[in-house]
Amino acid sequence: MDRDYTKINASTAPWLAAASARAVCDAIAAGGHQIFYVGGCVRNALMGVPISDVDMSTSATPQQVIELSKNAGLHPVPTGIDHGTITVVSGGIGYEVTTFRRDVETDGRRAVVAFSNDITDDARRRDFTMNALYADADGTVFDPLGGMDDLRARRVRFIEDADQRIQEDYLRTLRYFRFHAWYGDTSDGLDADALAAISSNLSGLETLSAERVGSEMQKLLQAADPSTALAAMAQTGTLGTILAGADTRFSLLTIHSSEVLGLTPDWLGRLVALGGNDVPAKLRLSKQDQRRYAQIHAAAFEGQSLRKVAYENGADIATQAELIRCALAETMPLTQDIAEFERAGSQVFPVSSGDLMPEYEGAALGARLAQLKSAWLESDFKMTNSDLLALPVSSNRDGNL
Repeated sequence: MDRDYTKINASTAPWLAAASARAVCDAIAAGGHQIFYVGGCVRNALMGVPISDVDMSTSATPQQVIELSKNAGLHPVPTGIDHGTITVVSGGIGYEVTTFRRDVETDGRRAVVAFSNDITDDARRRDFTMNALYADADGTVFDPLGGMDDLRARRVRFIEDADQRIQEDYLRTLRYFRFHAWYGDTSDGLDADALAAISSNLSGLETLSAERVGSEMQKLLQAADPSTALAAMAQTGTLGTILAGADTRFSLLTIHSSEVLGLTPDWLGRLVALGGNDVPAKLRLSKQDQRRYAQIHAAAFEGQSLRKVAYENGADIATQAELIRCALAETMPLTQDIAEFERAGSQVFPVSSGDLMPEYEGAALGARLAQLKSAWLESDFKMTNSDLLALPVSSNRDGNL
C-alpha cells in the first residue's frame, strides 16, 4: 500500500481533536483493528472546505465494532449492518463506522458486498480517487490509489475503469458532474475517458429513482458555478436523459448574472431556467420545493409585476424571475432592480380588515381590501392608511367593487 504522509491539520479539521471521535477510534483500535477517517471529511479537510459529516472505515467486522463500542461505553446502532455499517454514538454524535468491503455483485443500483481486512479492497470499490483517501486518528493520510495527485490538481477521476464504476452504480454519473461543480478544476476540460463512459451508459440513468436524481441535481445546482458541469451534462446526453426538454442556454446566463451580482446560488431558480418537461415530478421535488418552483416559474414567464411578486411572495422569488427574464432577453439584470425587490418584499400593507369594519363585511370586505392594496402597489407603497381609506369605492358593495 502506497502511503502519502500528508497530515491533516486539526485547525482546519476540528473533528480530529473531538473527544467523541477520538473515543470511537480508541475503542476500535483497542481490539487490534485498523480504524480510519474516510471519504468526504478527509477530502474536504485537505481542500480546506467545510464538511457535512465524519465517516470512518475499519478492518473490524460489524459485530466486532458493536462489541468494542459497548466495551468502551459507547452506543452502537446497527443502521446498515448488512452492508457493514454501524452508527456508533459517542458524546451524543453518531459516527458511521463501516467495515472494509469489496463488491461481489452489482446491478447498477445496489451491491452485494463481502467484508475485507484490506484497505485497498475498500478503496477500489469507491467512486472517485479523491474519495479514496483515508486518515488515521492523528491525521496522517493514507492514499492506496494515488488520489492525492488528483486532489491536488482538482481532477475528478473515476477509480480504475470508468465504465465498470458507472455500471456498479449509475448514480455515479450524476455524482461525477456534481463533484466537478464543487471540486473540479475544469480549465483543462473534463476527463475524456469519463465522458465517453458516461455517454455509453445513459440508459442506466433510467433505472434510478426520481428522489436520487432530484437530490443530486439539487446538490449540483447549489454549487457556486456549475456551468461547466451542466454544459458537459448536456453534451454527453445526461441532461436530456434525466430531464427531457431541458436546455442549458438560459440557465448558464442566470448563473453568470448571479455571480456578477454577488447573489447566493438559488438551485430552484436555476432549475426553472433549465426548463424541461414535468420537472417537479421527474425529480420528485418536495411539496415545499414544488410550490417555490411554481412561484418562480409563474413570475418569470407570466408577465406579472415583479415588484408585486416581491411583496406577495418574497424578494428571492422576484429576483430569480428577473434573472430568468434577463437571460431570455440576453441582458444583465440591474443592481437597483434587485434592491427594489428587497424593498418591496419588506413592505407592510397599512390597512387592516378592522379599518373597514363594520362598514364592509364578507365578500365586500375582501373586494375593498383588494382595491386598496392594488392602489397602494400602484403608488409604489407611498399611500398611507389615511390616503387609502379616503379613496372612493370603485363600484357597488356586493363583493364586486
